Amino acid sequence: MENSRKISFFSNRKNIEIDTSTVLYIIVRGKKAEIHTCDGKIHETRCPLSELEEKLGKGFIKVHRGCVVSAMSVHDITDKINLSNGESIDYSARKKKQIVDIIRSEKQSIISSFAEEGILKTPEEYRRHYSSFDSLPFAFTDIEMVFNEERHAVDWIFRYGNPALAKLENTPLEKLIGTSFGSLFSNMDSKWLRSYERATLYGETLEMIDYSPEINKNIKIICFPTFKGHCGCILFDITDIEFIKNSDKTDMALNYYLISKTEKTDIE
Repeated sequence: MENSRKISFFSNRKNIEIDTSTVLYIIVRGKKAEIHTCDGKIHETRCPLSELEEKLGKGFIKVHRGCVVSAMSVHDITDKINLSNGESIDYSARKKKQIVDIIRSEKQSIISSFAEEGILKTPEEYRRHYSSFDSLPFAFTDIEMVFNEERHAVDWIFRYGNPALAKLENTPLEKLIGTSFGSLFSNMDSKWLRSYERATLYGETLEMIDYSPEINKNIKIICFPTFKGHCGCILFDITDIEFIKNSDKTDMALNYYLISKTEKTDIE
């Protein structure tokens, strides 16, 4: 996230400094405030919420008496505030309009910056830029996120894809490129949007292993930021991947690999 700032506080007798762009929300529990960040960490501090809120600056909104949420971390609002990392936060119903307005304003600001220089414009430019990806044995695509008026990610457009992508999607490249996923697959599962939105807005590199009802395959996806408003995706049909155990340390490494960072709580 651009124009970010630092916030410092004491946690377990140590002075901690983090970038405010990594903060998802801060919630008060008892006498301590928990600062939740996008890498899955939770920092505990006795610093008052009002002081932390002042340090955070704009882009954060108090959704109830003991909780401040980053506007950019909000995926959508239903009966709860649903965050891009899958968590849900309670909020004061009487403040819903104010919360929605601030979120719209903050997302408008960053999404507007996507139109600045440095973005490729034509299919030919994308093909030249990614020419070395054409012969890769696995699927790769660069996608541009589509946001609605509420600044929620609702779809994506294929800007580049290699032949392996066409094979995986079972769709010719000429039909994929320049076309939105939702228009090609009416049964689009919205679960992909959260991760792509996180990669696009927060610059995270994320991995997903899940069933794709659109192509009836179990797939593995690694997504990461590319251009502003875009993310790159490496995709595998997991039935094509053979697992090899190379040493007696493999099980230990595999166990660590399978423990999702979102399931681990590092209290610092």
